[in-house]
Amino acid sequence: MFQNLAERLESAFKNLKGEARINELNIANTVKDIRRALLDADVNFKIAKEFTDKVKEKAVGEKVINAISPSQLMVKIVQDELTQLMGGTESAFKLDSNPTVILIAGLQGSGKTTFTGKLANYLKTKKGKSPLVVAADIYRPAAIDQLTVLADQIGVSIYSERENKDVVSIAQNAIKEAKATNKNVVIIDTAGRLAVDEIMMQEVANIKAAVNPTEILFVVDSMTGQDAVNTAKAFNDRLDFTGVVLTKLDGDTRGGAALSIKYTVDKPIKFISSGEKMDTLDVFYPERMAQRILGMGDITTLVEKAQAQFNEAEAKKLEKKIRKNQFDFQDFLDQLQQIKKMGNLKDLMGMIPGVGKAIKDVDINDDAFKGIEAIISSMTPFERANPDAISPSRKQRIAKGSGKDMNEVNAFMKQFEQMKQMMKMMNNIPMGGRFPGMRR
Repeated sequence: MFQNLAERLESAFKNLKGEARINELNIANTVKDIRRALLDADVNFKIAKEFTDKVKEKAVGEKVINAISPSQLMVKIVQDELTQLMGGTESAFKLDSNPTVILIAGLQGSGKTTFTGKLANYLKTKKGKSPLVVAADIYRPAAIDQLTVLADQIGVSIYSERENKDVVSIAQNAIKEAKATNKNVVIIDTAGRLAVDEIMMQEVANIKAAVNPTEILFVVDSMTGQDAVNTAKAFNDRLDFTGVVLTKLDGDTRGGAALSIKYTVDKPIKFISSGEKMDTLDVFYPERMAQRILGMGDITTLVEKAQAQFNEAEAKKLEKKIRKNQFDFQDFLDQLQQIKKMGNLKDLMGMIPGVGKAIKDVDINDDAFKGIEAIISSMTPFERANPDAISPSRKQRIAKGSGKDMNEVNAFMKQFEQMKQMMKMMNNIPMGGRFPGMRR
């Protein structure tokens, strides 16, 4: 996510290394490089210039506090300005009506239908809502089928009228259906086009006038950069939408849309989305995104993702097993599956400060754990609960059942035993913090 922009900004800050103070002379090249980095990320020239002018104004003459270098101070100034450029603070998502009507708009291929499913899943699992998704795209043949599949996948209701070509009546009928079936959120997936045109705009405007939505979300493919911002302005002039959704952030995202859209249309980014999985939707926090762009990681989001997946009671139960040196293969498998639910592994590791840069060229496959899962899944319940009871003959059966050779099975079991020994050693650390036998 924004890897090229992050690298260019990091390079810009190096101009200040070794300096004792920020002044107009030594900041000139830094500001110039920051502006080039923004332009290369497809940020509008006017926005890039205004941004760097603010950075320069705040930086010149700024006193460097003890233990903080000029480059560190510059990073903080740029972080603050990036945060403000992207909206400053999290934007509220209104859900106070019954039913709350949410209208989804955007160009074809921006990810509207997938986002509709993700939003329904988010509102169901995180907000305790009972959503109804509405297939109001009457032009794309597979649109209704796609939304039906997604609705079934996440366990929510869908409303569609395959023979009806009047999208306004479809939307109105869907709201009646929601009231009759006690659905408190209606999410209307509208049709997209390959480009902005009058027919498309009028159709979406007619739906808005008929159903009076609480939220109108404009979905943007974040890989399209400045073009997405121009499209957003055209839509906003007609619809006056309430917020923006950035999709496909796991792709080759340059950053122009994220950095420019709030400035251009003065509407907040409310959600960011990556991948096709229904749980890969996050609320947009400008400060956290600024930190990630500057390579600072995003520990807050990482902790929130972990808290959402790990049950406190189960965690305490696991802790007791570890303390008693009873951690087994089933516990290990359970933890792997919980981690996988948190999202893309490389994105998760990138949230740890300093790690994102270290793994930027490393290919981390989300299927990296499949081999381990296959080995454990080939064990009997007794074997999973009793690692020490696995004999050579049992290993041969496990290897055959998992499609692995004996060397792989032996290597995994050796690593597992080493991990258990490390856990046991950590449990034996006394309150003073010394390992057994360690001398001061």
